[in-house]
Amino acid sequence: MIYKSSAGDLDLSKLTRLYPAVVVDLNGETAEMSLEWTELYGEKVKLKAYVLVFDFTPIHEEKKEKITLEFKTKEELMASMQEVSRFFQN
Repeated sequence: MIYKSSAGDLDLSKLTRLYPAVVVDLNGETAEMSLEWTELYGEKVKLKAYVLVFDFTPIHEEKKEKITLEFKTKEELMASMQEVSRFFQN
């Protein structure tokens, strides 16, 4: 299952986690937060980007293997999530 993304070809058969998030500016520090957190507290921070994180890190491994796709709008993020979800249907 190869997903062709802006970051290159991603082998979804090796995926261990897939999740949406936002990147925010917290007083000069950059942090990744959940979409739910942003809905509750988003007005208190500067939103920098929406992201879809593809985590290929094997369970119990220390070294993180992640690819992050960045989007300007929540709608773009949702459209990408729907596209990826088609690989897991059937």
